[in-house]
Amino acid sequence: MGASLVSFSVRKYHSITQKGRPVAKPKILISACLLGRPVRYNGSAKPVLHPALSAWQKAGQLVMICPEVTAGFSTPRPPAEITHGQSGEAVLANTARVQDTTGADVTAQFLTGAKAALALAQEHNCQFAILTDASPSCGSTHIYDGTFQGKKHPGTGVTTALLRANGVQVFAETEIDVLWSPLSKNYMTS
Repeated sequence: MGASLVSFSVRKYHSITQKGRPVAKPKILISACLLGRPVRYNGSAKPVLHPALSAWQKAGQLVMICPEVTAGFSTPRPPAEITHGQSGEAVLANTARVQDTTGADVTAQFLTGAKAALALAQEHNCQFAILTDASPSCGSTHIYDGTFQGKKHPGTGVTTALLRANGVQVFAETEIDVLWSPLSKNYMTS
């Protein structure tokens, strides 16, 4: 995701000012595992320590979700991947499925989680999201290829695809600086 899209959205927010200061700081949807919650398929967290996350959390800008847990999956749970090297967009178009290692089709639950994430983002007016890359829900630059052999390919998870289709800019946890730079210039975080 290029910085030009971030700059456009930041300018949109920045234009809503009162006496030269922003009225409201943008809310950011974030994967719960990135904030240390043990909700991943294997019962672990994937905490990210970054000054931006600390500042946004302190400012009340982060809106936390795990789409899979929200959809009713247990923790831990069998790993799941989007089949046949497809991506979240194909799942939304009903041309690909999400399957777990037991062979169960879990597409409906992944769609439920994606819709819950979108509803939460809309409820809080989140224009940005930071989601866990490689996940069949949250991947934004790459995901696993559906063979359960640890192979990744460029693609997006189901939640990321739905959020992007509805105008939310999604970033991987490795892209926080791309979002932090323009937001920190336009918003005081304390």
